[in-house]
Amino acid sequence: MRDPVQVLNALCEHSKDSGYRYQRLYRILFNEEMFFIAYQRKYANQGNMTPGTDGRTVDRMSIHRIQKLVASLRDESYQPHPARRVYIPKKNGTKRPLGIPSFEDKLVQEVVHMILKAIYEGQFEDTSHGFRPNRSCHTALRDIKVTFKGTRWFIEGDIKGFFDNINHNVMIDILRERISDDRFLRLIRKFLNAGYMENWTYNNTYSGTPQGGIISPILANIYLDKFDKYVKQYAESFNKGKSRRLTTEYQRNRNQRNALRWKLEAETDENRKAELKLKMAEMRTEMLDIPATRDMDDTFKRLKYIRYADDFLIGVIGSKGECEKIKADITTFMSEKLKLEMSEEKSLITSAQEPAKFLGYEITARRSMDHTRTRCGLQRRPWSGTIVLNLSYETVLKRLQSYNAVLITQVDRKQTLKPSSRKYMVNRQGADIMAQYNLELRGFYNYYSIADNIGYRGWKFNYFMKYSMLKTLGRKHKRTVGQILEKYRDGTDVVIPYRDNKGNAKQRVWYNGGFRCKRFKDIYEDNYYDKAPNTMYLPAPTLVERLRERKCELCGVMGDLVMHHVRNINQLKADTKWNAVMIKRHRKTLAVCQDCGALIHKNYDQ
Repeated sequence: MRDPVQVLNALCEHSKDSGYRYQRLYRILFNEEMFFIAYQRKYANQGNMTPGTDGRTVDRMSIHRIQKLVASLRDESYQPHPARRVYIPKKNGTKRPLGIPSFEDKLVQEVVHMILKAIYEGQFEDTSHGFRPNRSCHTALRDIKVTFKGTRWFIEGDIKGFFDNINHNVMIDILRERISDDRFLRLIRKFLNAGYMENWTYNNTYSGTPQGGIISPILANIYLDKFDKYVKQYAESFNKGKSRRLTTEYQRNRNQRNALRWKLEAETDENRKAELKLKMAEMRTEMLDIPATRDMDDTFKRLKYIRYADDFLIGVIGSKGECEKIKADITTFMSEKLKLEMSEEKSLITSAQEPAKFLGYEITARRSMDHTRTRCGLQRRPWSGTIVLNLSYETVLKRLQSYNAVLITQVDRKQTLKPSSRKYMVNRQGADIMAQYNLELRGFYNYYSIADNIGYRGWKFNYFMKYSMLKTLGRKHKRTVGQILEKYRDGTDVVIPYRDNKGNAKQRVWYNGGFRCKRFKDIYEDNYYDKAPNTMYLPAPTLVERLRERKCELCGVMGDLVMHHVRNINQLKADTKWNAVMIKRHRKTLAVCQDCGALIHKNYDQ
């Protein structure tokens, strides 16, 4: 069997050639090594210990189990199981459906995902940032900050129920443009039609991507890549001119200054020179108050576009009428070509001086005429049109509410906010309570660290989180906030001592890293725009190597092995021989013989 890295890199070689059609892809699924890699990549996820509709999990995985799966793919008898639908709570109080596939289906989907990624990653547009390597919400926001300068209008894009409404026939037709392998496409169709189980009732899926599926994100990107390319071509025909024309007033002032400069060079009288220099300085100050370029310039138009998953933002240098036409055109394309519907209520045209919402940020274009100064103290023109990324008050409040860290009251129609304790945490250890708050605070800052106003909003968020924690500790110890502060204050820090599992004395310190607005170069390498070659790195299949050794890691007997998995090593107790071995090795897995495996599961079933 060929090495998986060689197989995938061979696919990558033709990725950027849009005219190349791939053949015999289905045969890659006969390569057991591909599934060993898939197993290695996916085994550590705790969700794999949750059974799908077939009742099986990652536990008791074996080489024979993978060989049986490959055999079913070879004769095309393989049929994905319906996903088990569960509902998980969202921050706004509602619940979001989540599909749990069987582990065998996860393995097949992971192999298919690796194949699709090798084929399509090289052809995706740079404007796409969701579910892609080395890209994120921050890279999407950085591109907006860099490329949207001077924008006059934003078009906020919202696709109604995108992941549930992907048209299966359109999806297969798009795949068929690059893939000439009916067996591989039939497998994709099986996943699309697998359906889901809810309350012991089977529900078919006539549209949308697989519930909770590993291949869903890349299928979504393949689907919307058609839209990315459409917008790219649209922008090429829309864009006009190399630069904005200068205003008449600015040109006049500049010409007058140039005339004075020529006079100054020819002047020999020192007093006259001083007068000319003073006049030039005055005119330079006047120029700072004069717009250099025309805001409404029909000889210069630009359209910029960024997409993250099913959310996209378009920036337009042009008129509102042109924005309305752009919105109508993309709505028509979505409907006719992709069979998707744009939300009329949420797809908004917004003046760039008003905030457009994208990925949790409020985005505006600065139009201030206030002068700024360089580090040397020299005055310079305002950065008119510079993109500003802001964190809104409403976003901070919603995050605090999601953590139950704020109490809102209405007094004389005025909203009053107070930190509130979190009752459900009072039974935890004090250090664990602080650890949870620190985790939430750092997560908030990590995501919003590029907001231009994070310094102000971050400290506000920190205040409510800190005093919510102090009130929670006060409720736990039946003390006031002042008494808790007196007990745990260490200088300007709040410090809670504790002992770790080995009995060593430790300290938990309240987050004190500040809320500096990070520059993008602090987060990403400067060579981000130099796109890395589309090559594959795969982890070594060490789990399968342990199974191939055929020696039980518990009793030492030689023979066929199965891999025992646990959800979390930190929750194990050394009350059985196998648990003690796993704790000692600090591993979530143990390769055992059939007898030891049966003994372990008999113990769990009791």
